This record gives sequence, structure tokens and C-alpha cells, in this order.
Amino acid sequence: MRNMRFHVMTLFPDMVSQGLASSITGRALEKEIFSLNVVNIRDYSRDKHRHVDDYPYGGGAGMVMQPDPVYDCYADIVKSCGKKPRVIYMTPQGTVFSQKIAQELALEEELVFLCGHYEGIDDRVLEEIVTDYLSIGDYVLTGGELPAMVMIDSISRLIPGVLNNKESAEYESFQDGLLEYPQYTRPEVYHGMRVPEVLLSGHHANIEKWRHEQSLKRTFLRRPDLLDRACLSPSDKKYLEGLKNP
Repeated sequence: MRNMRFHVMTLFPDMVSQGLASSITGRALEKEIFSLNVVNIRDYSRDKHRHVDDYPYGGGAGMVMQPDPVYDCYADIVKSCGKKPRVIYMTPQGTVFSQKIAQELALEEELVFLCGHYEGIDDRVLEEIVTDYLSIGDYVLTGGELPAMVMIDSISRLIPGVLNNKESAEYESFQDGLLEYPQYTRPEVYHGMRVPEVLLSGHHANIEKWRHEQSLKRTFLRRPDLLDRACLSPSDKKYLEGLKNP
């Protein structure tokens, strides 16, 4: 079984380590299905007070992270990998993270996440080491730690062995370009609402057909933009036409 390694360069290592130590990612780490190397950029400060930031050239509000500590931290990670791994920098200016990107990144053996803070990082070191600029949405956060954890959570669950049920990773929202169908469990009747009869029938072909149609319907109602990119069969298109023209 392949052991993938995530490296996180951050000023707040406890935030990342503790955030990923729970639930599914925590269990996978305990089982060593993948590993997490969280590195404190401040440890590479060249200042006796461990400063890693300074005022921006040209003026402006806030502080900018200096290039030297970031590069030295990266250089140590490269030594431990024995090669130059992909380095992901979380920024609102990056490509919006998606399930397709998660699937691509899950094929890597080593991934480095660089978490910025303050007003960002000196652009010269970004040009030197960053291979991927990614965003989790069009809004601004205080740092890159939360986006890094979001991406690691999404990527790690695609690694064999992280999820108990292989189907859990295969039949979920976005895997086929559609949103996931609704799910139900006991009790059979809740607040007067019954579980759809088809799910109680034991007829697997009918259940799969119903679930696929529900995925189409839910995507049509909640995320119609996804349908433009989804791979739709003639019967899918006919079903969607029926939704548009009931």
C-alpha cells in the first residue's frame, strides 16, 4: 500500500496537526496509510527574535512574509523527499479546487502545502518554488491553514485504505459530475415522512435508476452549472428535459 506524505509549511503547526488528528484523517494517520509532516516556517527565521515578516516595499498596510525562511523550510523538505515535490500555495488568486484536482493530486507520492499569512509572501520565493496556485473559494481567510486542511482531507480520502468502504469514495458528489442522491436510514418514518419505497424494494436495478435520477434532479435544482460539464446520456438529457418542461 502506497504511503503518501503531506508536508505543510506553516506558522501555526498545532492548528494543522490538531485539525487533521480527528475523525477519518486521524484514523488514517494512526494506521500510517498516509503521513503528515507539519513544519514551522518560524524555525527557519534568520532573526534572533524569530521574525519571518517585514514591511512591504512601496508601502501599504500589513506585513509580508520574507522569502528566506520560506525557501530554507522548503529546501529541508526537498532533502527529505529526495526530489522536488509539487508545492501548492493557497491563494484566492489560484484555480478553484475541485474533485478533479483532488483526484489528480491523490496520485502524487509527496505534496507540499505552503500556508501564507499577513499580507502574503514575497513573490520571488513563490515564483521559485510554487508549482500550483489553488483556492477554495472567492473569499479571503486569515491564512492558508484551513484551505490546506480542506484539500488534504479531500485528497486523503481518495487514497486506498483511508475509507472503510471503497464505494464511499466512488459514489459521492462530483465523482461523475453530478451531486449525490439523497440518503436515508432508520427509522422508516420520521416526522411523518417515509423513506422512498424503491429503497425498501430490494430491487437493485430500480434503486440505481432512482438514485441516478435523483442525482440529476438535485444537480438541476441546486447546481445547474455542473450539467454543462457532466457526461450525460441520451436518457439523462430526456429526463432533464422533463424537469425543465413538466
